[in-house]
Amino acid sequence: MPADLQACHTALIDGYVIEGHVPADLIGRLLRERPKVLGLSVPGMPIGSPGMETPGSPAEPYRVFTFDRAGTRTVFATRP
Repeated sequence: MPADLQACHTALIDGYVIEGHVPADLIGRLLRERPKVLGLSVPGMPIGSPGMETPGSPAEPYRVFTFDRAGTRTVFATRP
């Protein structure tokens, strides 16, 4: 896991690494599309990401990244 993509939780789902508060619909998309990457990451703990909702606080925009063994990162999605 690249240091700049690390977060607080790590999961292994069907051969992919899921790092941080990645939305479930994007994990579903990853599993449907099966890109040649190691996984998805939401670095840090952005307000408004799954499990980080804060009543009365607006969601922060954040990016969900793919990453591979070569260190290549791409933006898989942006939220909100």
